[in-house]
Amino acid sequence: MSMPPLFSALRATVAATCLSLLAPIAQAALTIDSTRIVLPSNKRSASLVVANPSKAAYAAQVWVNTASDDTTTSVPLLASPALFRLDSGREQLVQINVLPNDLPTDRESLFYFNVQELPQVDPDARNVLNIALRTRIKLFYRPSQLKEKPETRLNELQWSAQQLDGAWQLVVDNPTPFHFTFARLEVNGEQLDAKAMAIPMGRQHFPLPAQTGNQDIALTFTIINDYGGLSAPTSQTVTRH
Repeated sequence: MSMPPLFSALRATVAATCLSLLAPIAQAALTIDSTRIVLPSNKRSASLVVANPSKAAYAAQVWVNTASDDTTTSVPLLASPALFRLDSGREQLVQINVLPNDLPTDRESLFYFNVQELPQVDPDARNVLNIALRTRIKLFYRPSQLKEKPETRLNELQWSAQQLDGAWQLVVDNPTPFHFTFARLEVNGEQLDAKAMAIPMGRQHFPLPAQTGNQDIALTFTIINDYGGLSAPTSQTVTRH
């Protein structure tokens, strides 16, 4: 089941509009002790800590959803407690419980853990805009039979340069059961926009700079591992097809 975010604590309707404009310069008050969560299928739950290092008290709502970031798609993961108060300097242990499910057993499934902070509203304050920020991190539900670490399978990624819809693209085919998040993805020394992951048993592509021309491509990449660290750089030459 999914847990929709609670927006009633926003001071005014305009706050929701301003949130998208101010988010790039605002900083979340609440923190999470992980940058990602890996939950093996033979475990009934995973835990993490939400902390409030700020000087103000906040309410917080937590939930798990899918990459589509909607409030209607059912997910077999339930965060508890779903709503809690965090005073300044305090922490809260959050448990993510696994519900009965029929998720794939041959590959990882991707979900997202969300923390919505809800600032306290002073009823006597005037002309005050309260901004509720949200932190969102990846949660990988991993079949327990997948014993190896994803970075040990990097050599199985298949890279090529292909012309798709009239434009050259760097294409990666991922035959492994793991998701790969790229921290660094460079071609001929130029960093690509690598927000998209290489999905298990699927294909992902990234637009190539026009200046790469018809030359072969010197590719260098790193991935983010299970602990939020980086893999050693991998380099190879990619030919055009």
